[in-house]
Amino acid sequence: MPTVVPHVPFSTYRIQLRPDFGFDEAAALAPYLARLGVSHLYASPCLQAAPGSTHGYDVVDPTRPNSELGGAEGHRRMCDALGAAGLGQVLDIVPNHMAIGGPENAWWWDVLENGPSSVYASYFDVDWDPPEAKLRNTVLLPILADHYGRVLDAGELEVERKGGSFCVRYGDRCVPVAPPTLDDLLERASAAVRAAAPDASQVADELESIAAALGNLPPSWATDRDSVRARHRDKEVLRAALAQLCSRHPVVAKAIDETLAAINADPDTLDSLLERQNYRLAHWRVAGEELDYRRFFDIDTLIGMRVEDPAVFEESHSLVLSWLASGVIDGLRVDHIDGLADPAGYLERLAEQSSGAWVVVEKILEPGESLRETWPVAGTTGYEWVARIGGLFVDPQGEAPFTELWQEVSCSAEPFAEVAHRAKHAVMADSLSADLARLTSLFVTVCQRWRAYRDYTRSELAAVLEEVIASMGVYRTYVVDAAHPDDVAQISSALSEAAGRRPELDSDLFQALARVLLATEPLPGPAEAELRLRFQQVTSPVMAKGVEDTALYEYGRFVAMNEVGCDPGHWATPLGEFHAAAAAAAQRWPASMVATSTHDTKRSEDVRARLYVLSEISELWASAVRRWMGMNSAHRSGDHPDPPAEYLFYQTLVGAWPISAERMVAYMAKATREAKVHTSWTDPNVVYDQALEDFIRAALDDGLFVSDLSGFVEEYLVEAGWVSSLAQVLCKLTVPGVPDIYQGCELWDYSLVDPDNRRPVDFGARRAALDKVADLTPEGVWHRRAEGLPKLYLIHRALGLRRDRPACFGIGAGYQPLAVSGAGAEHVVAFARAGSVVSVAPRLVGGWRAGHGILEALRTRLAGTTVALAAGSWVDVLSGDPVAAGRRDVGELLSRFPVALLARST
Repeated sequence: MPTVVPHVPFSTYRIQLRPDFGFDEAAALAPYLARLGVSHLYASPCLQAAPGSTHGYDVVDPTRPNSELGGAEGHRRMCDALGAAGLGQVLDIVPNHMAIGGPENAWWWDVLENGPSSVYASYFDVDWDPPEAKLRNTVLLPILADHYGRVLDAGELEVERKGGSFCVRYGDRCVPVAPPTLDDLLERASAAVRAAAPDASQVADELESIAAALGNLPPSWATDRDSVRARHRDKEVLRAALAQLCSRHPVVAKAIDETLAAINADPDTLDSLLERQNYRLAHWRVAGEELDYRRFFDIDTLIGMRVEDPAVFEESHSLVLSWLASGVIDGLRVDHIDGLADPAGYLERLAEQSSGAWVVVEKILEPGESLRETWPVAGTTGYEWVARIGGLFVDPQGEAPFTELWQEVSCSAEPFAEVAHRAKHAVMADSLSADLARLTSLFVTVCQRWRAYRDYTRSELAAVLEEVIASMGVYRTYVVDAAHPDDVAQISSALSEAAGRRPELDSDLFQALARVLLATEPLPGPAEAELRLRFQQVTSPVMAKGVEDTALYEYGRFVAMNEVGCDPGHWATPLGEFHAAAAAAAQRWPASMVATSTHDTKRSEDVRARLYVLSEISELWASAVRRWMGMNSAHRSGDHPDPPAEYLFYQTLVGAWPISAERMVAYMAKATREAKVHTSWTDPNVVYDQALEDFIRAALDDGLFVSDLSGFVEEYLVEAGWVSSLAQVLCKLTVPGVPDIYQGCELWDYSLVDPDNRRPVDFGARRAALDKVADLTPEGVWHRRAEGLPKLYLIHRALGLRRDRPACFGIGAGYQPLAVSGAGAEHVVAFARAGSVVSVAPRLVGGWRAGHGILEALRTRLAGTTVALAAGSWVDVLSGDPVAAGRRDVGELLSRFPVALLARST
């Protein structure tokens, strides 16, 4: 039997750290998680984040643990507690970006203070020579709520002093004042000292000398080594001298502060000072078109890191690598790998410096896409399993009725692919237009150097780029010096589709872009390589913002399939397709993560499991929706809410019921603003937003509607949803890979998209539930199914089996589909691992309502349907019952519990 590679987790449990749930709270979970059966705590980012961060992805200092979570001491206590409980640790890291909200990020503060001459200037992905001449050697800071001139004239910008340092204050934001630009201010203060205290001429001379020295510092655009060294050395000496002078001579401090007050009161003078800074303060809307640094998607306060630079890698990873080396952590989840300039190069360096630690990457694979087998990783974070597993429980017969209902509700027959394509164009025209402009400038530079293309206009080049990006079927490609066959296929497909969509554009331009993107021949200079690199970094946020954050909220045919990594246009997963994907995973990525609920999912695994049942009762569902729309028509305000939003409301209600009005209002506000049809985050429609909220509250206060809705959920969805959930969980826990349990999901969890799925978890209730299931029979567990005990029972038993028999689930365990025979064969998924563990789960049983409940329905409907067990003695891990080899009746196997997990004892 093959052995498991050291440090590969048997299973993980994801927790979301936040200021009110820090290291000590995580430490207190260790005994419970060990009893549950997981091998590793899987923590959200825990390095120093922006103040008040609730998720940790906005890191400001990667060299220390987050003080709001408990700092270094709290982190040590957590690690000690995990070790004492026999648990390992997997950490989520963020190499792509950092937060730049204030002085907490010392590296970025230094860049703002010193511009291109900052020792950290190369750490961040800033274009110091952008097409906009006014931004040369300047960073655009789109932090103002209104136009700069209006904000300045309103007195909302002020320069403040603390010791020998100065900053510009705007509300709760502040940015540094470059030391050389203080010369005029300090000279004026020096004159004021002389006027106020003639006997203090020597002090005034000292202040004047400091002003002159600051003014003579090397300019920010002088980036040679000697100039940078001199500027950084001398500015700190002068800052300290100024602070000391102010401390020793109150007359100096008073003169400087009075001069500052005069400058702050004079918009023209203040403007002159601000114009000399290494940044340009601007209205937040300017970011979309003029931003000169790479962001995380469209979030201005998260700046891209140049982690491909060895120095940046070393400094930003030093702490995490030391934890790996000392055994504090066993593995890493790498966030947003597609944002990096060279993902493969980064991962190779990480593998080399971490001695091959277990690493998974947050890579969203589109249907049909494969992870690069050359990457030195264990696999992905497992989002692709949401579609693979979940699709098993979607009835193929439901597609046509659901499509008909959606077209009736939306008054549109537009398929999802077209919705997504249109949404990608929309984000490039709006929030990501600066990224497209940057690419266009690079394309212009390339074409100007190729005589065959130099007469094409900027608008033509922009149109070609935009259409090709919108036609990309994956998040990105990975061409560096040569194109992988997968890259060739994806780029060629996008070019062909784009040319077909825009026949008025010259085909030669598409060919020119193909030469760059595919690196098909030697090219004349670095501009082509830069264009190729930037193109690949732009397609990912366009896909994310266009599909994840727009189309998945706009297209509402069947929202159970509206998840990252899923294709809402693809309806169900045939058994053969599932088995083929699982077998391929066993061969290629046996140590990859497998997930069904995450912090990124739009709705939890249990919400989706309940929604899957709707596909089996499509006529009943359509009738209910039409009835509810009629019942709630009185609660509408004119045309608001629109029918597609109302239909999303009903799908969400039945999936998460019971749910409070507050949670529904928050979810629908986010969903409709992300969809960007009638309202959005940047341009909220107050009338629509209020009408939607009023509708939700009125509907949920309508006794007749709530009674009808609750009855529908109870009669048709609850028990069938529980069975689908258990079947889904069994598959996750036993297919090839490392199963992950998202916090709280060991009991029924009906959470929606973040921040709903980051609500506090009642771990006390889960500890008590785990105590209960220890002594219960399967019948006793099922009797208390409303408490979620069946799910916890299944997880606890399955994880125990994984722990006791690691060779049956690890590398080399393989995957063997098991043939199911009989009338109910299409309603069963069965497979074996290492020939010694068998999973048997029902599917598509939502229509099997029986007077004695779903267990009776499973027993009777699957009687005569059989699965073959290899020779030997078997035991059902969930019931403890012995099971003989040979063909076994599935109805009998599922007579005590809705799923079966069999282990061969001999």
